[in-house]
Amino acid sequence: MTSPEPQSPAPQPSDPQSKDRVYRSVPAIAGGVLLLAIAGWLGIDAVLSGEGRTPWLALAVLLLVVPLVVAFTLRPAVYAGDDRLRIRNPFRLVVVPWGQVASLRSSYSNEVLTEAGAKYQLWAVPVSLRARKKAARRETRATAQARRAMGRDEGRGSALGMRAGLGGLGGDSVSEGPVRAETDRIMDELRGLHEARHRAEPAQGEVTVRWAYEVLAPAVAGAVLVLILVAVG
Repeated sequence: MTSPEPQSPAPQPSDPQSKDRVYRSVPAIAGGVLLLAIAGWLGIDAVLSGEGRTPWLALAVLLLVVPLVVAFTLRPAVYAGDDRLRIRNPFRLVVVPWGQVASLRSSYSNEVLTEAGAKYQLWAVPVSLRARKKAARRETRATAQARRAMGRDEGRGSALGMRAGLGGLGGDSVSEGPVRAETDRIMDELRGLHEARHRAEPAQGEVTVRWAYEVLAPAVAGAVLVLILVAVG
């Protein structure tokens, strides 16, 4: 599940102060916190009670593992603003002005395709096939219930019966549109923002990519230390 975190109510393109909408994966964050807690517990225990090279090896493994866990669970986020889309993936920060976005594609992963042909995956908006199947089943049930309600209403010839029948559908009412998986709804929001802003003058510019050296450097250092300690051990 991915949770959108709107930073301002209904930002308008004309409002330069409107903040980005932030999308992050709640299960990934929860899993990352759990993994960090386990790694910290085991690592600290090895440092305090280990003998010989064990404490140093534990520290080296922590230096390798912690940045990678943070990179793949806590770091990913998507920031959707009026003028650009910022994609914070495990090892890169990609900034794509809306004018450079060719399309937003959903298949087995959610991706942004640029006018230059580059493709960037949205790690913070993972595709859940299970959620899609669940949404499809809910949509099928809602459609069937709506048809039965309309049939009963036609039999009675009463508009009041039609309203009562559709009211019983709750959140699956066809008046609220098709039932969609959460990440698919997020992609629909991003497509709508792209359609509204891709021709705007402030939304033009070049795509920029920055490597996350704050993640790569400690992970590489930890890997080198682990190899050295294993080799000399």
